[in-house]
Amino acid sequence: MGDISARAIEALARCDAVLCEDTRVCGKLLGHFGISKKMIVYRDDGEAYRVPKIVKLLLGGSAVCLTTDAGTPTISDPGYRIVNACRQHGIPIEVIPGPCAATAVLAASGLPSDGFLFLGFLPSKSSARINAFKKYTDFDYSLVFYESCHRILKFLDDLRGVVGDDRVVCVAKEVTKFHEKFYVGKVGEVFADVSKSSPMGEYVAVVAPWRFSWKSA
Repeated sequence: MGDISARAIEALARCDAVLCEDTRVCGKLLGHFGISKKMIVYRDDGEAYRVPKIVKLLLGGSAVCLTTDAGTPTISDPGYRIVNACRQHGIPIEVIPGPCAATAVLAASGLPSDGFLFLGFLPSKSSARINAFKKYTDFDYSLVFYESCHRILKFLDDLRGVVGDDRVVCVAKEVTKFHEKFYVGKVGEVFADVSKSSPMGEYVAVVAPWRFSWKSA
């Protein structure tokens, strides 16, 4: 709750409706700031059905806020589709910058940030993950991934199988929440540390470029 900006609170207070993934999550946010608004569920399932209705609402003059359960709307989030539809219909978009796990973890990792590639969630199948890692093994910039608590160990195991145990990584769980934890070091060591911890929430993994040495700092 403390990461939301005054500008975002103002926008939520003056809009006509709020697009959200889950009314329970969004309701807690609005209630915390004493805001009562109509909430419209917007997520992957039923997206094709909802977009025309939302566009019609906006073309009718309503102001609508797009939110997400966590992080920044449209980043690894189906909200980009409604933004795209608005652009095609000439509906103005006002962006309000806010928390983003990818950039927050990159900033706190100590790994190279002069350039990075955000790849979001990789496929759930091990073979597809391994192919993705092989594609970017020699990439010159840091790679940023999202991963679930159910797959983070498989993710790290597949990664070290491709790049070896010495590639430097940062793994962060539950960023900005009560159980926030960072693991930084060689992937073999990080895998061992993460395997001893209690898996929870979602993770961000930053993989340093091949040229980066852990002792360079």
